[in-house]
Amino acid sequence: MKRYDRIRQVKILMALVIPAVLFTCQIALAQKAEEGLANFYRDDFQGKKMFNGEPYDKNKLTASHKKHAMGTKLKVTNLENGNSVVVTVTDRMAQKNPAVIDVSRRAAEELGFVKAGKARVKVETEQSK
Repeated sequence: MKRYDRIRQVKILMALVIPAVLFTCQIALAQKAEEGLANFYRDDFQGKKMFNGEPYDKNKLTASHKKHAMGTKLKVTNLENGNSVVVTVTDRMAQKNPAVIDVSRRAAEELGFVKAGKARVKVETEQSK
């Protein structure tokens, strides 16, 4: 009976520790600055439900990201013109998407790449400035 209890305790401990370690690693990775392509949501997404459950509003400063938690504030800088904007993560990107971030139309306007459709950007968490 003692051996069974010990095995059970180890299983419970592992079930608690492993997710905590993975979550901590994910946060550490997400806090590093990234550089790559940014796209913006097409207008036909207006009003559609995002990952966080709210409807998309092209006039808000929001973004979609692969690993940052919902509600995270990210500073996005257009590497071609130096324009920056702070967006809030409200949606989850598909892992196969080659871009590092998708931003709302308003964010793309402030970053200056609506006509081009995409831009090379640097993405940082607000804490890593």
